[in-house]
Amino acid sequence: MWSGLSCGGSLSERPFVFGVDLDGVCGDHTSIFREIVAKEKGVDPESLPLERQWSFAEWGLSNDEFEALHEKAVVDYRMFRDMPVMDGVAETLWRLSDEGVWIRIISHRLYVNWGHAVAAGDTAAWLDAAKIPYRDLCFIGAKSAIDANVYVEDGPHNIEAFHADNREVIIFDQPYNRHLDGVRAKSWVEVEELVLDALAAFRGAAQPQLPGLDAGADRLLRRHTERGQ
Repeated sequence: MWSGLSCGGSLSERPFVFGVDLDGVCGDHTSIFREIVAKEKGVDPESLPLERQWSFAEWGLSNDEFEALHEKAVVDYRMFRDMPVMDGVAETLWRLSDEGVWIRIISHRLYVNWGHAVAAGDTAAWLDAAKIPYRDLCFIGAKSAIDANVYVEDGPHNIEAFHADNREVIIFDQPYNRHLDGVRAKSWVEVEELVLDALAAFRGAAQPQLPGLDAGADRLLRRHTERGQ
């Protein structure tokens, strides 16, 4: 499946790093933004199709209108705090973490002028509420500048940049990236399989989860509750 990982080596020398995007991959950006845009424009949300291109052209938004609405969504509506979580993401990332995978969240969210504190704080709060495990949280536009063995990404421009830099990237399937070739996943179940394949190539074989190890995404909450009893 993989063309010989660009970051070779053994797990004993350095960790296997999985670079994970947020919007459109871990969180359902389109659905929550649609609700906000519909409210601001006074239209039925159903008039704004979920099957949309990266430019949101189907919603009839100019570049200036999109930027203004997105800033309002982040700062006033706290979109990054309340975004729905994609099915299976927390459970998958916990299982990968148990395999020894280093989870590195890489997102370009600090692009709203004067809204950095809100965006960063709401992102951390959302990750905690979603019970998503991670070792690093990186806010950056040039994502391929952040090292990882494999990435998962939905943004067409980022996918093209990863390909140009010979980075291994899983394309998280969305309507706006279907014109691109490459390794593709339509769910977090498929993402997990692809990452385990890459991990096996990295260190020889992926090790199964140890018997008796709790695989639930809410393990930390349960352990904290148990200790308080």
